[in-house]
Amino acid sequence: MACRDVIVLLLAFSCKKVKSGWVDPDTSSKFSSTVALAPGDDREYQLVFSDEFEREGRSFADGEDSRWTAMDKNDYTNDALHFYRSDNVKTKHGKLKISTTFKDNNYRAFNEKTKKYFADTKHVQSAMLQGWNKFCMTGGIVEFSAKLPGKGSIGGLWPALWLLGNLARATYVGSSDWMWPFSYDTCDMARVDQQEINACRKVGHYGMSPGIGRGAPEIDILEAMGGEPGPLPNTPIERPYFSSSLQVAPGLSKNRPLMMHQPKPGHWYEGLEYGNASTTSLNPFFYGVTLIHKPKAYTYQSDAISANTHINESFFEKQNKYRVEWEPNSPGMSDGYVKWFVNDQFIYGINGDSLNITGTQIPNEPMYLIMNTAVASSWGFPVPCPEGCDCECFECGNPDCDCALPTGYCDNFPASFDIDYVRVWQAIDEPKHRIGCSTKERPTDLFIQGHKERYMEEDDKQMLKQIRFGGGNCAGDYDCGGGMNGYCTDIGVCECDEGYAGSFCHSSYGFDDKSYSELDNSLKVSWLMLPPMLLLYFVVLVTIFCVACVVFTVVQRRERQEVQDIGEITPLMNYDPRLQRNKHAFGDERPVSYCLIDGRMIDN
Repeated sequence: MACRDVIVLLLAFSCKKVKSGWVDPDTSSKFSSTVALAPGDDREYQLVFSDEFEREGRSFADGEDSRWTAMDKNDYTNDALHFYRSDNVKTKHGKLKISTTFKDNNYRAFNEKTKKYFADTKHVQSAMLQGWNKFCMTGGIVEFSAKLPGKGSIGGLWPALWLLGNLARATYVGSSDWMWPFSYDTCDMARVDQQEINACRKVGHYGMSPGIGRGAPEIDILEAMGGEPGPLPNTPIERPYFSSSLQVAPGLSKNRPLMMHQPKPGHWYEGLEYGNASTTSLNPFFYGVTLIHKPKAYTYQSDAISANTHINESFFEKQNKYRVEWEPNSPGMSDGYVKWFVNDQFIYGINGDSLNITGTQIPNEPMYLIMNTAVASSWGFPVPCPEGCDCECFECGNPDCDCALPTGYCDNFPASFDIDYVRVWQAIDEPKHRIGCSTKERPTDLFIQGHKERYMEEDDKQMLKQIRFGGGNCAGDYDCGGGMNGYCTDIGVCECDEGYAGSFCHSSYGFDDKSYSELDNSLKVSWLMLPPMLLLYFVVLVTIFCVACVVFTVVQRRERQEVQDIGEITPLMNYDPRLQRNKHAFGDERPVSYCLIDGRMIDN
């Protein structure tokens, strides 16, 4: 038995079961602690989050689960061919099952060229679960056990396990503009229009400290690519494979590597670490994207520092472990790292000093977990488009579309992405490791509230619905969490026991043990935030207004007194009730001023 295995066993038996608001009560105590697989990290790690998916029949629709939200919306990103529905995810036989099926969804699409809406249909339905604004972490170890969907020899499915900074909400494109995937904390006047929350800011807004660059970086634990085996350009890796990536901005703006080619020396990030060179290698098929905005000054480049790992058909037939160990950057330093492992074997690593070529840094933003299966014409479909094919039709059963589809694509449905568990550990007494979507060091809650329209669909009334603690129709206690998590009331609706949630009480309730948002979520305004001259003008205007009010009041009182004096000697026959009524009406009426404001908040 290896020394590391002995340490794990000792920790498992010596530690008490972790009491944390995010730990699933179904998680065995032997997973309460772990040790890092990265060499040189001897810290003790304790479990801070888990989901074992043991409770049958859980619903992940908005408001049903405290850990996850399943999307019910269109995906506009990455040439997506799917529509997300919460009906396509469920728990069964101790697994989370994300199913991808053929089902038509009509929706209202937007044409970026004509700037007009039009009716469109997507023929694939799938699911995405995200922990946005629910559970977030900064640093630590994330481990999934998962079986990939479909067959490895057939392309078209895009299963993914990943993390994203909480300042952006996946598939809500308005929240990611000038935010994703920035991990940059340097004041660069040439980039102030590209990074919304940049380090050049002299004043902090929304509870954020001035002079600190913020964003929504991305860590991809797994993005699997199926397809026919065979040599690929300029790489030893064949399909099927999966990509492990760190995506950051700003990216390299000059001398970028050409897609499907290896980068020239000095033209890409150096010092990247690889495990077995025969199975893991640099990903030459994706170096990042250029995010084009108008005017040109708002356009910026992102980089994907990515590796591909070859896998075999067994990864699509049984469970395998995928782990990432993330050590955040220290303030003012070029340290930290992200390291990836499969079945406890190291495959890929990025150290902080490798990012010096762009000045980006290993993320230190609160990030949330995402699980999904996408289908996109940009992933696993024929490239380049076959001759004589327009590659604008991707519907199975339509002969006009066959030329644009991967071989065997239509036979790969339905497909199920089965996840056995997800667990998160953090180092004990490590100040850089934090829990919460809005932390003292990296607050997000006030910014999100101030720009909430970015994080919602057009017809949404709120960003996230309140978590339900019962309310589902029931015939008996068994309908309410199997009779163990709640009970059926006399009026035939479920009521959950403490610690359980959902309309039918199927999920354990998760929460931050200590919420920064609850400690201080007020927007503090200081007079020092106003420029001195503007403050002076404001004081002068207020003074003039107050003096005018005093003068006006004095004049009014004198006029009223004169009217009263005249009234004492005026005969009653000269009394006009209309004048008296109008005088009272005017005197009782309060002046009202109206200010029409655009409902959207625009932060210039």
